[in-house]
Amino acid sequence: MDIFATDSTGKKYNIEIQRANKEAGAKRARYNSSLIDANILSVGYDADELTETYVIFITENDVFGKNKLIYHIDRYIKETEELFHDGSHIIYVNATYNDDSALGKLMHDFKCSNPDDMNYQILAKTARYYKEDKEGISAMCKAVEDLVEDLITDEKKRMALRLLEKQIASIEEIAECADLPIEVVENLVLEKNSSK
Repeated sequence: MDIFATDSTGKKYNIEIQRANKEAGAKRARYNSSLIDANILSVGYDADELTETYVIFITENDVFGKNKLIYHIDRYIKETEELFHDGSHIIYVNATYNDDSALGKLMHDFKCSNPDDMNYQILAKTARYYKEDKEGISAMCKAVEDLVEDLITDEKKRMALRLLEKQIASIEEIAECADLPIEVVENLVLEKNSSK
């Protein structure tokens, strides 16, 4: 799950739940942070207009292995050990850590499969809706079906692009082999040619 949000003060947040440690590595955090910055400013604007940003990884495992609930990463000046204050923040939340703090209880609820065992009623209510209510179950099934369809379509497009790269078949043949509409393959050709 990825969330991109802006709060009432204009701060930007990229929040991701990561199950695999490699997907929550330092370079991934840096990459996400750079994407936020690259998309905040329009051409011609001053870099001083950059707002404060947060990349937050909620990780299934303790990525750093230091048995902390939360890890804050900010840049600092080595020689003076003072914060650099560039407005860029990276936070890791360790979902394996259990304590009675508000965040510890929230991590418990994230891992909890039984809504009756959750600390926060708003999460319990939502979990019950998607697990027990017919309308909620239907909505969840539809969301999963849409996700699967998107993944399948993305894979078909990757296959079509590989065939286009090899230049061994016509657009019509590629569309047939990849089980894609001809218009989609034609758009892939246009995108490929415009990126050159």
